[in-house]
This record gives sequence, structure tokens and C-alpha cells, in this order.
Amino acid sequence: MRQASGTFDVQVIPKSLDGPVEEATLGRYALDKVYHGGLEGTGRGQMLTAGSPKEGSAGYVAIERFEGKLDGREGSFALMHRGTMTPAGQILEVTVVPGSGRGALAGISGTLEIRIEGKEHFYDFAYELPAAP
Repeated sequence: MRQASGTFDVQVIPKSLDGPVEEATLGRYALDKVYHGGLEGTGRGQMLTAGSPKEGSAGYVAIERFEGKLDGREGSFALMHRGTMTPAGQILEVTVVPGSGRGALAGISGTLEIRIEGKEHFYDFAYELPAAP
């Protein structure tokens, strides 16, 4: 596995839900990211949430499309997020969607770990890419 690390800036923008808006435990958001470091580019996606973060319990799923450069190769791929939070801790899984790579990133696979320190967001990306043509 290869490794890429760096930081990212993120904006989480509230969006209206399709369906009943009275359901206070559900949410929908647009994701807008700029990646720096091993990944250089942008990420855009949609996130759905449920639960009560103020009480310490929640979950989310998201699909994000990265476009930019990795390892000197330009293209795009999708990331699938799944996260849960309880008073006991957090679980976050972010994986490359199989078959989603385009351009010079076709065939990519991997997992991305996110770390937040204060207000700064960091990532560590373990990935595999087929040999360049």
C-alpha cells in the first residue's frame, strides 16, 4: 500500500431534506472540501445524518467525489463515509468506492483516515493504484 497524508479544509452546508422536515433527528448536508498534501484537489459530496449529537449519539453516511492529483496522477474517485458516535467514542470508516476511479486514477482502491485536532483536519490515505500506462 502507498501512503498519502495532508490536511483538508471543509465546509458543511445544511440542505433541506426530501420528505418531512419536522423530523429533527435527521439532517442533510453538502460537503465542500479542498485537499492539500499527497492529495491535491477538491472533494464534493452529500451527507445524511441521524441522531442527537448534543446528547452524544449520532450517525452519518456520505458519498464524496475527489477530483485532482494523487501521486502525480490526475483523475477522480468516490469516497464512501460511514460514521457513528456514542458517549463511549467514535467509529469512522472512509473507503474508495470500487470502480469509481477515472482518468489516471482508474482502478484505485484504499481507505482514508480522518483526524481532527482543534479546528484543523488531517487525513492519512492508504491506497493502491495499478501501474501507470
